[in-house]
Amino acid sequence: MLNIDTILSIDSRASFEQCALELFRFQAEHCAPYHRYIELLGIDPTAVDSVEDIPFLPIELFKSEDVYSADTAPEAIFTSSNTGSTVASRHLMASLEAYRKCFTACFTQFYGRPEQWSIYGLLPSYLEREGSSLVYMTDRLIAACGSGGFYLDNYEALIADIERDPKPKILLGVSYALWDLAERYAPKLQNTIVMETGGMKGRRKEITKSELHAILCRGFGVEHIHSEYGMAELTSQAYSSGEGIFRAPGWMRVLVRDINDPFDHHPEAMRGGIDIIDLANLSSCAFIQTQDVGRIFDDGTFAIDGRIAGSDIRGCNLLVHKP
Repeated sequence: MLNIDTILSIDSRASFEQCALELFRFQAEHCAPYHRYIELLGIDPTAVDSVEDIPFLPIELFKSEDVYSADTAPEAIFTSSNTGSTVASRHLMASLEAYRKCFTACFTQFYGRPEQWSIYGLLPSYLEREGSSLVYMTDRLIAACGSGGFYLDNYEALIADIERDPKPKILLGVSYALWDLAERYAPKLQNTIVMETGGMKGRRKEITKSELHAILCRGFGVEHIHSEYGMAELTSQAYSSGEGIFRAPGWMRVLVRDINDPFDHHPEAMRGGIDIIDLANLSSCAFIQTQDVGRIFDDGTFAIDGRIAGSDIRGCNLLVHKP
């Protein structure tokens, strides 16, 4: 059976595909909703010998089913942020240690060891509810940093603490709160990365990523806005260092499917629905058909352009796309 250390050590396409096929066969048998879905598709899991042929579970099933493949009780249940009348997704996590190892490895791959940084979390809508995987991740990263902290609407204290802090800093904020901070105070931050996540949550009007980033760049006096791409149903995160182009860790792969045919995957640079393989989803389902729209590029990076029309509004991406 695969474990998190094996997954995080994936260093080649061959090892990724070997692990993906092994995990697929295990979850096809032990994850009940995935097993039923595969049966309905008429697919024989033993006949699937290519990653390209693995079926992706519609993400909506995390709202109505226990998408779980472990034989022990989960240590945590993370939930998505639901806006309005939408139903929250539930991600049953067998091992919090595995989750900590994963998000630490993701962060380290793209930003270096956490202790080199101070992390300031401006995540009010996440802190105001229970079950947020983003809050759990940020809290543990702040602890590893040894500096930084969480802030609700006490913007003046946040600015003062950042300005006094001599270490390199990351200001990780939900999009609408960063917009509020930039609009009300326009602090020119030094030695600080501004990283947005989480969309507008219905708190501000919907604008494109490029429009939001332009507002934040002017307000904070920075050249680029970084982004974190994650969701309750995933264990891993992808990061963008600017221009909305995301990089994923070696155990995560993004594919683009035809909006009208979920079993037809597009070549690079074409826009379509986002499918994600997150092999760190060891105890749930690693093969997820999301409701996001985006593009992938030949170097493995990807961009998120918006949401599929008619899909539930989600906290992880409320920003609309303008062609």
